Amino acid sequence: MPFAVIMAGGRGERFWPRSRVTVPKQFLNLVGDKTMLQLTVERVQDLVGISGTYIVAGLDFKKIIMKQVPQLPEENIIIEPFGRDTAAAVGLAALVLERKDLREVMIVLPADHYISDVPRFQEILKSAVAAAWRGEDIVTLGITPHRPETGYGYIFQGELFDTFTGVPAYRVVRFLEKPDYARAVRFLSTGNYLWNSGMFIWRVDLISQLIEKYTPQLARGLNIIGQSMGTEQYLAVTGEIYARLPKISVDYGILEKAEKVLVMRGDFGWDDIGSWTALERYAEKDECGNAIEGRGVFLDTSNTFVYSPGKTVGVIGVENLIVVNDRDSLLVCRKNRAQELKKVVQALKDEGLDEVL
Repeated sequence: MPFAVIMAGGRGERFWPRSRVTVPKQFLNLVGDKTMLQLTVERVQDLVGISGTYIVAGLDFKKIIMKQVPQLPEENIIIEPFGRDTAAAVGLAALVLERKDLREVMIVLPADHYISDVPRFQEILKSAVAAAWRGEDIVTLGITPHRPETGYGYIFQGELFDTFTGVPAYRVVRFLEKPDYARAVRFLSTGNYLWNSGMFIWRVDLISQLIEKYTPQLARGLNIIGQSMGTEQYLAVTGEIYARLPKISVDYGILEKAEKVLVMRGDFGWDDIGSWTALERYAEKDECGNAIEGRGVFLDTSNTFVYSPGKTVGVIGVENLIVVNDRDSLLVCRKNRAQELKKVVQALKDEGLDEVL
């Protein structure tokens, strides 16, 4: 039975002011009654079971994880002393899983994605596990783009490699960073470019080998941490070594350098609920394209999204805005600048307004 490793350490800054340092977006019920983390855990239970589910996060989030996923064994929460990006988080999880089964498959999933067709997702994920079980290839899930998206990385899909339980797997030619709008339009028109979903499937021994090959500094630090596992020195050693690990994403550190990477098309209604404009896609709109979560009115207004569950809002004479009124903070921005919310969060930090973060 494979393992599922859910990455839940993000800060969700592009969802400020609803997402805060203490309760970032993966712990919020953005779509439906369950939180994003709960939905992610639920989706993989038929494949891995709760004993095969692991969650990587900082110590600050341990209590909220235990509250939201009470059935999860406490030892299945893998604590990062510091956030060092995804390569370190994956490596730390691999250290834990090596002690369970070195030759088993490890599924890596972000905690904050939305998937509408769960049965199809499970079907494709099972096929990806079958492909990864061979121990030769990294397998990733790519999403067929349906708009010229500039907020995602892309995968250039190559030739058909093989079919696993009825699902085709293609060679990955290369990974591409987030494009500008003109390039995104070109990617959309070719049919060979897929959105990089950030979901990866590989065998535990394979990812350990690739970390050693492509990120030797990270491998050396993880090796020291691994030697301390099961001893009284583990927490102290991890805290000391982790702070010195290179801060690098698994995409840049491993995937873009690896020679054998396969991609399966994920036609299961995927969305990275990464910003307010993404959440707006699931809101009911009026004839002018406006949507509101809460109470309020729109006059001479178009394509505007309002989130204000606590206060009634009146909007007059604007277009293409996002208005978020949450507790002690108010956000107003143009939709085409929603991806820049991290700049607002940083500016608030610079002004010493940490209490609203």
